[in-house]
Order: sequence, then C-alpha cells, then structure tokens
Amino acid sequence: MISVKRKLATGAALACMAIVQSAWAQDTGAQEAQGETMGVEDIVVTARLRNENLQDIPLAVTAFSEQSIADRKIEGVSDFLSATPNISINQSQSAGVSFITVRGVSQVRNGESPVAVVIDGVQQVSSRQLTQDLFDLERIEVLRGPQGALYGRNAIGGAIVITTKKPSDTFEGSATLGYGRGQDYRARGSVSGPIAGDALRFRVAASYRNLDGYYRNTYLNRKVDGIEDLNLRGQLFAQLGENFTADLKAQYGRTEGGGVNFQYQSAKFDPAKPCFLDPANPFGGPAPDADRVVRSFCATNLGHNVRKTGQVSLKLEYDAGFATITNVTAYDRVQEYVAGDQFAYTASVDVFGTDGTQTQFEDMKAWSNELRIASRSDQAFRWMVGAYYLDTKRFISTTTGDDNLQGIVSVRRTPQFTNPANPTLSFFADDNHNRAWAVFGNLAYDVTDRFELSVAGRYDKDRRRQTVRADQTGSLPPGCSAAAPGNCIKRNSYDLFQPKVSAKYRVSDNLNLFGSWGVGFRSGQFNQSGVAAVAQAAGVNGVSDVVQQEEAETFELGFKSDLFDRRLRLNGTFYTTKDKNPLYFVFLGAIGGQVLVNIDRVRSTGFELEAQAKLAEGLDAFANYGYTRSRIRKYSVDPSLVGNQTPYVPKDSWAAGLQYRTAITDDFGLFARADVEHHGRQFWDPENSTARSSYELANLRLGVEQPDGRWSLIASVDNLFDKKYNAEWVLGGFAQPGLPRTWSVDFSIKF
Repeated sequence: MISVKRKLATGAALACMAIVQSAWAQDTGAQEAQGETMGVEDIVVTARLRNENLQDIPLAVTAFSEQSIADRKIEGVSDFLSATPNISINQSQSAGVSFITVRGVSQVRNGESPVAVVIDGVQQVSSRQLTQDLFDLERIEVLRGPQGALYGRNAIGGAIVITTKKPSDTFEGSATLGYGRGQDYRARGSVSGPIAGDALRFRVAASYRNLDGYYRNTYLNRKVDGIEDLNLRGQLFAQLGENFTADLKAQYGRTEGGGVNFQYQSAKFDPAKPCFLDPANPFGGPAPDADRVVRSFCATNLGHNVRKTGQVSLKLEYDAGFATITNVTAYDRVQEYVAGDQFAYTASVDVFGTDGTQTQFEDMKAWSNELRIASRSDQAFRWMVGAYYLDTKRFISTTTGDDNLQGIVSVRRTPQFTNPANPTLSFFADDNHNRAWAVFGNLAYDVTDRFELSVAGRYDKDRRRQTVRADQTGSLPPGCSAAAPGNCIKRNSYDLFQPKVSAKYRVSDNLNLFGSWGVGFRSGQFNQSGVAAVAQAAGVNGVSDVVQQEEAETFELGFKSDLFDRRLRLNGTFYTTKDKNPLYFVFLGAIGGQVLVNIDRVRSTGFELEAQAKLAEGLDAFANYGYTRSRIRKYSVDPSLVGNQTPYVPKDSWAAGLQYRTAITDDFGLFARADVEHHGRQFWDPENSTARSSYELANLRLGVEQPDGRWSLIASVDNLFDKKYNAEWVLGGFAQPGLPRTWSVDFSIKF
C-alpha cells in the first residue's frame, strides 16, 4: 500500500503540473497581447573548454547559473545532483566518502570517481575533495556521458565543472547568516575589489558551519552526527600585460565531526539490556533489508572524523592572437582520519569475538600541470591541443583494535600493538606513488552554417607503485620484510586512448540535434595488500590485490529546443553504454577491510528529458526525468548473476517543481519555491539480495527579499514529510540512515 506521505508527495508533483498547464494557458494570450517576450535564462558554459551557449553544444549538460544556485540553495554536491537526471550521490561513513553514479557508471568506497571534477580549470585529484562546502559560485555544469577526450582518465561517466566568482573591478561583498534544526549555525561571506586598479584585483571568501547533529547514540546519550566545518578561499588576479593574465588561488578546508555511523541489521539485542547483544543468539536479528531504517545507534564509541583539504593553483593565460595559451599548475593536500566502533556496532565488547574499534587514515599529496593551446572561437575551424601531468603520493592505513572501554587510540602511520588502552589487532598499510600523463587534442569544423563536426582524442598513461608496510598484519608480497624493502613493492600501469566523435545539426534557430560516440577510461589500482587472502578465507570470491582498469563505450543521440517564443526549453538524450570491468564494494567486518572487485561486463541503456518553462512574469516551472536499464552481462566469479541489475545504479530519477518571485513594492518582494525529487529503486550488490525502494523527498522555500537582490530572508524545509531511507546499505546488512526532515532560516545581504 502506498503511504500517505508518498501520496502527498506525488500529489504535489501532479499539482505542479496542473498549475503549469493552467498558468501557461492563461498567460500566453496576455503576453502576446502586450507584445512581451519572455524566455528561459540563457547560460554560457565552458564544458568544451570554450565559452559557448548551453543550447549550442552537442553534449548532455545540466547547468546552474548564479541565480539558480541561490534559488535552489545549493551548498553541496547533493543539492545540484538531485536536480540532474540519471545521476545520483550517496554520502556515508565520513565527510570525504561519497559514491556518484551516472548513467549506470558508479563509484565505490576507496575507488576513483566516475566523473572528472574541475573547479576554475583545476581538476580535483581525490574523490575526498568532492563533498566540500560550495559557496561564492558563478556557475555549475554537469556533463553526462564519457568526457575523457577532454578531461582525462576519470571522466568515464561525465564531468562536473564548477566556476567560482571572479575578483571584481569595484569593491563589493556579501554575507549570509543561517540557523536550522540540530542547532545548525552557518555563516558565509565574500569580499572583492581592486588593489591596483585593473592591474591587480582580489577576492576572499569563507564559509563556516557548526551543527550539533540530528541522530543520537542511546547508549552514550550523545549526538553522533555533529559537524564543524571551516572553508577559506583567496584569489589574486593580475593583468601582467595587454594579453597576459595570472590567476593565483589558495584554498583551505577543515571538517571535524562524527563518523562510522553504521548499524548491523542482523544484530539481536538483549531484551534485558538494550544496546547489548543477546548472549543466546547475538546475530539472530532481522534479515538484511535495504529498506529497514533505524535512526538511533548503540555503539560503545562515538565515531570521530577529521578531514583537511588544501590547494594552491596558478593559472597563466596568454592571448597570442591566433590562439590562447593556458597553463594551470596546482598542488593539493588531502588528509582524512576516521575512527569508530567496529562490527557489530553495539554496546557489547569482545564478547563474541567482534565489536572492537576501527580506524582509517589517508594522506595524499599531488602536483599537477596542464598546458593547453586553443584556437580562436570565432572561426569555422577550431582546434585545441594540450598535455597533462599528475604526480600523486598517497598513504593509507586501516586498522581494528581491542576495545577496553578507554576510547580509541589514534592510529595513522604507526600501529599500537602494545598500547594497553586500545591495542591494535590488525594493521593494513601501504604507500602509493602514481604518475599519470596525457596528451589530448580536438578539432571542430562548421561544415555548413548548420552542421558542425568535431573529433577529439586523448591518450592517458597511469603508472602506479604500491609499497607495502612490512609491519602490517596482512599477507605480504614474497620476500617482503623490513630488511628487504625492495620486495615490498608492487608495480602496475594502465593506459588507454579515448576518442570521441560528435556531430550537431541546427534544424532551426530553436532546435539542435546532436549525436556522439566516445570511449571513457578509469584507471585501475591496488587493493590494500593482503585483503584478497582475508576475503578468500571469509568465502568472498573474486577479490584480487590488483583492480583492473575500467573502459566504457557510449553512443548518444539528443536534441535541444527552445519553444513557444523561448518560454519552454525541452532537451532530451538517449544513450547506450558498454562498460568493461566496473567496480563494486565488499566490506570485511573482521578487519574493517574495504575491498574493490571488478565485474566483467555491464550494459546500460537509457534516456533523459529536461524541461524549463517561463509561465508568467516571475513564475517558473521545471521538471526532469532520467531512466537507466543497467544489467550485468558477464561475471566470471558467479555466472549465475548475469542478467541481474548493476549495483549502485538507480532505475530512474525525476524532479519537478515551481518557483515564484514577485515585487510587491520597490523595496519588498516575495519568493516561494516547491519541488519534489524522486530517487529510483536500486540494488547494492551483484546478487541483488535486497533493494532500497524508490522514494520521494519534498522541499519548500519561502521568504521575502529586495527585488534587486540586495537582501533576502528565506526559510527552507528539506525532506518535508520526514521520509526514512538509508543513505548507504552494504552487503551483509550494514546500513547508515539518510537525513531526516531539516529546516533552516537564512538572511543574506550584498554590499
């Protein structure tokens, strides 16, 4: 039976559509009579590394302008991905852990992202950077389909291009203060202006959040999901000559809060001692079920997570007349530490050989450089060539410990085997040194004034070296010891040429057709040394210390249209993807092991539609729908699973809503927005053992503002009907609940 809340959410979406039809029918005649022309906002994007109109590029792109970012209250990646068809994100475990799925291509814990994330021309080098706070933004672009020809080895499913606001030539600033449920205090602001006229300009922006939390550990009587988050960003822009500019940026972020907030669903609790395992039948609880949601926790240890991110980048650009030469150099540092209770996440301690402690630490440093030479854009034949280099050093350790009820001793690079408070039981650690380089180029030619043909290609080479710590408790490479460190080194390399061919035909000024064929590539990597042996002993097949590279081939056909005097924008795409060696995730509770496993072949086919409508002055409607049919086509570990749905891939997604803005006086206006987002049914493992059913979340925003945008006071409610769902479910019955209903009030001002 469909729940009342789900009926209400569905009814809200249908009501939106009814209002759309009614308002449109009533308004069209009035607007024609007045001779007014209203249109959906045009957005200039840089998806192909040039400034182009969104409707003119032969790519499936969802773009958010500065105004749209503010109206939607986009403060993190999930805020805009939920409004993008056929792309989803799950966030779990810690601040830096997330899993993006786009068109059937998914991401798993400790794996590389399926999308390239580029901020102001600098590509992120770690997926742990993705979930940082977003603020002071000019534009967001989400590209679907393989973009490796332009963005490289991790753009197998698409790319996210984020542009922050540039230093201004006049003094300006902004500030926002907010408060919400869970004692959620937020502040963000920016200041920008000239230092030496047009020759040197600056911009400084910051955000801060302090959240007490939503969920409680009933055994410890403390909130488990509090967070304190600080982000700083500074930028200097210099005009070094008539045609030469320099753009220097620095960023720092620190996030501290709860972590490892999981429950083991099959734990059976003692009726006489809540939170303790039943000594007669400790794991005789409910069968694993991705739809079973519990919003309280029982662990003896409060999880703790600290993530630090830093980046310095320098972009130099020279206009040589015939071409623009751009060079971007960046240094990144990302550290994350998380500690918490171990399987089975209860108040019992070592009673059944489980429920100790666990930690994970990752430290990554990376240098990158990209050189790009691009021809002028105002000519029929356009070209671009470039080269990219990345040097990454990454250390990771994963441990379990004996819980003596004296807290969790921090383990990063050195195990604590003899520490009486919390002795280390298992220690897996290795250093990874990766060197990657690429050369790329693309050509675009206007064959006629209506027909454009473009060809692009990129060759990526990724060399990886893993040095296993000789003092780890897992199995070691042959001959590996402290006395023979050379035998502790593993090497592998991955490479692929990624071509892409695209064509666009302009049927009319308001209709473009396009098609493309492309290949994407995601580098292989190493599992932590020794986990394969542990997995085999636990009966988990198919685990290797080496993870193979993933390759995807995609065909795409689409259209982009502006109809009814540009009051309706309707875009659509059909695609099919052959995916070789995609990944899924296995958790080994005994060692806290996080393991990546390849599936041989997957086939994904689907489509997406996006619509925006300007119904009347100040009244806008939006809707999108995405569908993916993703199936396992070959799986040598267990051929009986061929035909099953691909893990982590939602069946469909949609979003719909209305937004209204009107000026009541010259100094006072009203803003209102309502939307519903649908998250489709999905499985989490190749066995399709249990699915998280589809669900909808309704969101509302209402407030007042100055019509010219100088100030606003807006209240927001997310997950209006307090829908219960799991943010992540892992094979075996490990679940983390998603966010409950939250509310906030924000006051913003510009000066």
